[in-house]
Amino acid sequence: MKKKVERLKTWKFPQIVFAFFFLVIVFLYIVFAYLSLSPNILGINMDAFAKNRNTVKQTLYASRGTIYDKDGNALALNVSSYTVVAYLSESRSKNSKTQLHVTDPQMTAEALSPVLNMSVEDLLKLLTKDSYQVELGPGGRGITELKKEEIEALNLPGIDFIEDQKRYYPNGNFASYVLGYAKENDNGEIEGELGIELKYDNILKGKNGRLEYQRDRFGYKIPDTKEYRIDAEDGSDIYLTIDSNIQRFLESAVKEVEEQYSPEWMMIHVMDAKTGDILGTSSTPSFDPNVRDITNYENPLVSYVYEPGSTMKTFTYMCTMEKGTYKGDDTYQSGSFEIGEDTVYDWNRVGWGTITFDKGYEYSSNVGIANLLDRYLSKKDLKDCLTKYGFGKTTGIELSREQDGDIQFNYPIEVATAGFGQGITTTAIQQLQALTMIANNGRMLKPHIIDRIVDPNSGEVTYKSKVEKSEQLVSTTTINKMKDLMYNVIHGTDPGSTGYMYKIDGFDIIGKTGTAQIYDTETGEWLSGKNDYIFSFTGLYPKEDPEIIIYAAMRKPTWGTSNGLAEASKDVMQSIAKYRNMFSDVTSPTTINEYTMNNYMNKSVIDVKAELDTMGVKQVILGNGDKVIKQYPNKGDQVLSSDTVYLITNDSNPTIPDMTGWARSDAIRMIEFLGLSHEEEGYGYVTSQSIPGGTPKGSNTTMKITLSEKYDLNAGQTGETPAQ
Repeated sequence: MKKKVERLKTWKFPQIVFAFFFLVIVFLYIVFAYLSLSPNILGINMDAFAKNRNTVKQTLYASRGTIYDKDGNALALNVSSYTVVAYLSESRSKNSKTQLHVTDPQMTAEALSPVLNMSVEDLLKLLTKDSYQVELGPGGRGITELKKEEIEALNLPGIDFIEDQKRYYPNGNFASYVLGYAKENDNGEIEGELGIELKYDNILKGKNGRLEYQRDRFGYKIPDTKEYRIDAEDGSDIYLTIDSNIQRFLESAVKEVEEQYSPEWMMIHVMDAKTGDILGTSSTPSFDPNVRDITNYENPLVSYVYEPGSTMKTFTYMCTMEKGTYKGDDTYQSGSFEIGEDTVYDWNRVGWGTITFDKGYEYSSNVGIANLLDRYLSKKDLKDCLTKYGFGKTTGIELSREQDGDIQFNYPIEVATAGFGQGITTTAIQQLQALTMIANNGRMLKPHIIDRIVDPNSGEVTYKSKVEKSEQLVSTTTINKMKDLMYNVIHGTDPGSTGYMYKIDGFDIIGKTGTAQIYDTETGEWLSGKNDYIFSFTGLYPKEDPEIIIYAAMRKPTWGTSNGLAEASKDVMQSIAKYRNMFSDVTSPTTINEYTMNNYMNKSVIDVKAELDTMGVKQVILGNGDKVIKQYPNKGDQVLSSDTVYLITNDSNPTIPDMTGWARSDAIRMIEFLGLSHEEEGYGYVTSQSIPGGTPKGSNTTMKITLSEKYDLNAGQTGETPAQ
């Protein structure tokens, strides 16, 4: 017994076990205290970790503002777009009464091919992948609501859509350089990259909001917990000064010139003469903001700088009159004028003998300008006037990347050439701004492209443009005299008058033509081809109290010198006058409407003609049948009431129309509509065709057309040759 007690006294195992568990318990208490009291565990903030695990954070996205025209028609807006996806895994249909995956790839591909404009083969490659789901791109990316509805109507198993927002421009290639474009950035937000979209990006995009709340393990908001919410502020809406009807006139005219004359570039801009508002601006090359097929990123209205040519004579004459030294009846010898070792020539090289300065303006005489600067006007006088008239500095219009041009000149020959627009550079917007002096009795208006900006969250107008007039820069006497001179440019009957091509019967248009040579920096010489010029035109009407100012310019057309510019300018001026009922005694009010073409296939010719007549749309009907079997434009295409619709009837052998006098583009469109191939010779308008009008189409397969210029170019030129 004594030995047993001794052994128990020396047995340490229970003590060791007790000590071990005691230490473990102490350690656990220490760890618990550390976890409870320390803000960071292993470098992780436990409080933040716990909150993030249970906290839902959402960004409440602001809606980007809409860009409207002056009448509230949307020109740029956010729309829902969709990406088509196909679910391929059978697991998606498990325990479902309906099929939720693609069950027949071949049938699905054949059904989607015409809708998505993708080949059946390409779709099959996607639909037979070993994937849970695939996107059907590229045709199935960014589709519209209408296209989505069309696909849904097919009732294809396994086809679904992912919704997104994109920037949409409903008119396509329409005032593109003003609007610019916006697209989704890497963060999934829509961001402006050009034009108004870029310059006013911060105003348009608004401010995103934020939502935070606590959720339970099932994802539901925990009751009675605090919710943190900052609502999104939608972007402001911008209303431009653009009149969409006038813009359509310009777009149509520019497109016609592009097709007929293929210039390097062309532009037409229209301003409200009494407010300085830009009513329309169009140019070529241009682009569709929806597809961004851009070849040039500069806005021709404000960013093109070039030698303006003889449109500057208006301001040189104006300056001389304001100095008080001008006498229109004074004479000079035209043809040439020597300045040191240089010689200034008139555009016809020989002049018109001894003529008055008034006639010199009408004839666009360079020698007349040289004489004015030699007799009456100093270099400083001219420089001061051009600066006062807004040249050599930006106008401040609400567009980005506006250039200021260059009106530097020093030597006598440079002063003379500056007087008729060579050796200096200006922009189109400067020309428009300077012309407002003529429309406002000597006071100049600041140009505007934005009418107002509206906060959609409150309805508050945060910006409203106003008419901004300068002080009196030119006297009323000078303005009245300039109006008379500009009237004679257009309406003069002398052989030397330069603006006869811009005359419209019944319209008292006043204006000035310009033709500037182009300097080749590579060769160090002036280009000398017949069409190697920048042709331009400035016009105002009505004469006594102008409402409209137009500026048009075109560089290096393929043929026809300034014919295309004249045709486009006249079309635009006539359309605007009718639209605004400006000359009620010679014109009647006209509304230009836009229509979506209906399907006229197999319908009665009489009924179709009656419908098109009601719309005010012209028609060309081929054959004497009673049913329509072919049409152009096609169903769904957009047409204006001024457009032409072509119809072929069920006549067994329709006859070919006489296309004499038709524009090239219209003739080719008709030939292709008839299913014929074509050959062409020359440029311009149809003067003859190999298959006479009235000939049954029969077995003819090729039509040859001969084209020529519309105007007799030898009967009075509009080109002014600069100093040689």
